[in-house]
Amino acid sequence: MGAIENDWKDRLSGEFKKPYYRTLYEFLKKEYHEAVIYPPSGDIFNAFHLTPISSVKAVILGQDPYHEPGQAEGLCFSVKPGVPLPPSLENIYQELHEDIGFRIPNNGSLTKWAREGVLLLNSLLTVRAHAAFSHKGKGWETFTDAVVRILNEEDRPIVFLLWGKSAQEKGAVLNNPKHLILKAPHPSPLSAYRGFFGCRHFSRTNEFLTEHGIRPIDWQIEDV
Repeated sequence: MGAIENDWKDRLSGEFKKPYYRTLYEFLKKEYHEAVIYPPSGDIFNAFHLTPISSVKAVILGQDPYHEPGQAEGLCFSVKPGVPLPPSLENIYQELHEDIGFRIPNNGSLTKWAREGVLLLNSLLTVRAHAAFSHKGKGWETFTDAVVRILNEEDRPIVFLLWGKSAQEKGAVLNNPKHLILKAPHPSPLSAYRGFFGCRHFSRTNEFLTEHGIRPIDWQIEDV
């Protein structure tokens, strides 16, 4: 697990010292030794490495990493270049196209968004191969709850995009009036047609940021 070295380090240092995190760390050491775990251990904290607190303009909350080979890269909904788009990401791209004229690229890596200030945070940061939610209840939820609380306390406008029941439950602590909370169904094929399509969260995010004097997010992903 690569150490976090930017401004997240001090804000999360208390979590790293708590008993639940020590238990989680020992569990993960054993898991990575005995099984195939995604993402690679060096990518677990990519969302934090790529998007320091000071850079966060928006937050997208996912559930757990993709669990098939070569997919997960430590950012929710994102897959490495060359990997076919998962259905939820296809729907995200479709909504972007309809909302802002987004040109659908030839890859699903969202690292550009992370560098643009979009924290792509999963509730669980690791998973066993071929076994969704296999690391549920091991401590990651407590850790990422702390992340959400830290961002809620930020004294500047941040947009939270909460897609689906799980994200909305995790966002229940968000009560800072400076922030914008956007809710919609999850972009999965099972629910996207219930209101994710047409939610216009991407243009609404940029409108809010612009209104508050913050440079809007360039959502366009380039081809590779």
